[in-house]
Amino acid sequence: MIYVEKYTDTELPALREIWNEVVRKGVAFPQLEELSEDEAREFFAAQDFTAAAKDENGRVLGLYILHPNNVGRCGHQCNASYAVASAARGKGAGEALVRHCLETAKALGYRLLIFNAVVASNTRAIRLYERLGFERIGRVPGGFLLKDGSWSDTILFYRRLD
Repeated sequence: MIYVEKYTDTELPALREIWNEVVRKGVAFPQLEELSEDEAREFFAAQDFTAAAKDENGRVLGLYILHPNNVGRCGHQCNASYAVASAARGKGAGEALVRHCLETAKALGYRLLIFNAVVASNTRAIRLYERLGFERIGRVPGGFLLKDGSWSDTILFYRRLD
C-alpha cells in the first residue's frame, strides 16, 4: 500500500536524497546542483505543498512539490515536479503522487496544472500523464540539456482541475 501526505521535517533527509538522485542523473529536472540540507529544508518549505509517498512501513518512496506556474491573471495555473526513488519505481508511487497532487491543487484553488518541460525521453512519466487525462499542448525542440551534453525535446502538458 502506498499513501501520500504532507511531508514532515523527519522525512527531509529522504526527500533530499530522492530529489538529488534525480538531479544527479541529469535527465529529468532542470536543476544543475544538488540541494544541501539547509537548501532542501528551505526549498521544500517554500512550496505551496510538498508531499511524501510512503509504503506501509513508512519508508519514503517519492515526493512532489506544487507551486504557482504564473501570477496575477494567470495565477490559477500551478506546476508540479515529481521524484520517485529509483529502487521504488514501477510500484505505483508516481501515480499515487500525481493523483494526490491533482486533488491538492484543486483544494488550493488552482484551475489548471501545467507541466512546462517534460523531457521527451521520460516515457514512463508521459504515459502516466496521458493516462491520467493530461493533454499534450506543445513540443520544444532541444528544450532540455541532458547531463551528457546532448539536447532533448521537452513536451508541455496541462490538465483542468475542475
